[in-house]
Amino acid sequence: MQVFHDVLYGFTVSLAPGNLLSCFVGVLLGTLIGVIPGLGVVAAISLLIPITFKMSAVASIIMLAGIYYGAQYGGSITSILVNIPGESTSVVTCLDGYQMARQGRAGAALGISAFGSFIAGTIGVAGIMLFAPLLVKVALKFDAPDYAGLFILGLTLVAYLVSGSKIKALIMAVVGLILGTVGVDPVAGTQRFSFGSMSLLQGIELPPVAMGLFGISEVLLNLEKGFHQEIFQTRLKGLLPSREDWRVSLRPIGRGTVVGFFLGLLPGCGAIVSTFLSYALEKKLSKTPERFGNGAIEGVAAPEAANNAASESALIPLLSLGIPTSATTALLMGALMIHGLNPGPMLIKEHPDVFWGIVTSMYVGNVMLVILNLPLIPLWVKVLKIPYYLLSPLIFLFCIIGTYSINSSYVDIVTMGIFGLLGYLLRKCAYEPAPLLLAFVLGGKLEVAVRQSLIYSRGSFDIFLQRPVAATCLALSALMILSSIVTGLLNRKSRLAPLGGGD
Repeated sequence: MQVFHDVLYGFTVSLAPGNLLSCFVGVLLGTLIGVIPGLGVVAAISLLIPITFKMSAVASIIMLAGIYYGAQYGGSITSILVNIPGESTSVVTCLDGYQMARQGRAGAALGISAFGSFIAGTIGVAGIMLFAPLLVKVALKFDAPDYAGLFILGLTLVAYLVSGSKIKALIMAVVGLILGTVGVDPVAGTQRFSFGSMSLLQGIELPPVAMGLFGISEVLLNLEKGFHQEIFQTRLKGLLPSREDWRVSLRPIGRGTVVGFFLGLLPGCGAIVSTFLSYALEKKLSKTPERFGNGAIEGVAAPEAANNAASESALIPLLSLGIPTSATTALLMGALMIHGLNPGPMLIKEHPDVFWGIVTSMYVGNVMLVILNLPLIPLWVKVLKIPYYLLSPLIFLFCIIGTYSINSSYVDIVTMGIFGLLGYLLRKCAYEPAPLLLAFVLGGKLEVAVRQSLIYSRGSFDIFLQRPVAATCLALSALMILSSIVTGLLNRKSRLAPLGGGD
């Protein structure tokens, strides 16, 4: 009964006029960001964080969260009509969605995408309501060593599950941890890596880092390779799926929702992995797998359900444990901290209006999205026709304005520029920037947890082995690192074997 009481309280918060408007603006902007190829939700949220400084904590996070899950809807529109994923989570939707558009079934593809996303999003919100309070009860029993172990496991998982080199991902995580130490020592109060600069004394701000790594670098990469989109010309009729479409799609939507929800809980997995896995699962279970890639509606329904369920379940470890599972949730965590809120088990107890207001607003936002998206599709098609060479200067301008508005300091603009060039070079060299950003956000908490543990134990590292949770997390982290090293050595040996055989 307590859960129902909390949910009703949450709806009174999320349906307040100011918060309702924030939710509407968030999902509308999120859809627009998802529609525009090459912008990205991480860059957009980092750009808009400074705008939320004058807003209440609840309204600002509701808006930013709306952008997060709203972009999942918008990304499918671009994938289906242009065959270019507006969001990385919509890559799989291109395979069958664009083929359906070529067959004159763009309306059915867009319709099942919207309704499938709504169903998955609704179930995802219900999952947050049930699982997050339970996880909070467990987390309240954690101590500093346990949190240190969890943070290390989260960073290791992100590095382990990236698509590229695991060693490069670990290097990025270490660089992020080092950058997080710039400023004042949280325990001793001494200066570190500030080099006498008053601007660096308070540490490096999160928005300039995120805007540079993801916004500026993305624009530079798109300008370099030449970004052209060709919209497939088709009439958007039949947006409501037929009875046959629903019959074929309901089970894939259900399976995609389950896959996405549980993978969204894991750091580093999230929506991208869940879409590929759900698509592969449907193809494996199908009696006619040859239809996939040629316009199978299940190939649209399952991954779209998976990415929306994953984007919402990712908020469970963020809100209940204070552990972000992706670069986007790391930014949401940063936004909460900017507003003086500490994500973790005490959030639901000390700020129930924030926790339950955010959770229930996601249901309200999903209702808004399914109502808004279908009628506004013709408008999004017109937005897609804007040339990228006109959009890129505007993105640069908004990044500069957003960065400068944080502290009215040119140093933040310089910081953004440096990280923009760094992000560009990192991507050119196949280094993922996401582990760097996650480590940068978690670095402060990890350092405090480790140093508090060592203070308790008077400098003995045995404390991390004496606590079951901490010891388990560290053991899992060590196993993943060792497996990556062994796999790398075996791959290197297999590559060298033909050379040795030739001698």
